[in-house]
Amino acid sequence: MSLKTYPIELPESAFSALRKSPAEFVQEMKYAAVVKWYEAGMISQDKAAEIAGLSRYAFLNLLARYEVSAIQYTPDLLEEELRHARGGENLWKTQ
Repeated sequence: MSLKTYPIELPESAFSALRKSPAEFVQEMKYAAVVKWYEAGMISQDKAAEIAGLSRYAFLNLLARYEVSAIQYTPDLLEEELRHARGGENLWKTQ
């Protein structure tokens, strides 16, 4: 995997907010971003782990640290999964 560096401007006071060094602060920003993007359904676990530079296992641990569920189902996706599991019947709609 090829890596590129992109500059980001931050006020000096930003690092003291988390009591981190500049390198640790930027790493934490990257982790927070991929966790949020995953939580919002914008990227997969695999892509989030890749962006964060982590194994998938380490990314799952990161999700736990941020208190974000590793299972991200929308109601529609859950309904579709259940319908397929039950042979096409829709379990959510009342008759």
